[in-house]
Amino acid sequence: MVAAEAMDSTVHEILNSRGKKREHLIPILQDVQKEYGYLSMENLIKISEHLELSPNEVYGVASFYQQFKFIKPGKHIISVCLGTACFVKGGNILAEAVRTKLGIEPGETTEDGLFSFERVACLGCCALSPVVQIDSEIYGQVKPSKLLQLINRMIKKEKSKEEPE
Repeated sequence: MVAAEAMDSTVHEILNSRGKKREHLIPILQDVQKEYGYLSMENLIKISEHLELSPNEVYGVASFYQQFKFIKPGKHIISVCLGTACFVKGGNILAEAVRTKLGIEPGETTEDGLFSFERVACLGCCALSPVVQIDSEIYGQVKPSKLLQLINRMIKKEKSKEEPE
């Protein structure tokens, strides 16, 4: 975890690199999210103070755009495509498999912080439908059994990292 002082200096650097104009709000939000994976309330307040905007105004802009996240993401992000081609070929069944296996809804993170689950409108791989993205890896023509194998493999790998040698 990033120490509070390091976090403060990183946010401070981002704010100073962009300036204090209102039109810098979205680039600042993008930079902070890129650094931390999400926008914490603490950082939204720092941004509002820097730009001399109300915290509600900053949150209102950020919450308008789907790209911004307000919950710290899990170590691994599972994105299930529900675009037309993927939906027709079982994307909704894949989403249900993730929901059931991990016990979380889209937009949530498991309690252990290991997985976040997202439904996306399109991953741009329609010829490979149904498609799932886990972290930066795309998996095409996925069946529920294959998806569950991938998740189980990741869980096993993470547990082996926790065990003392």
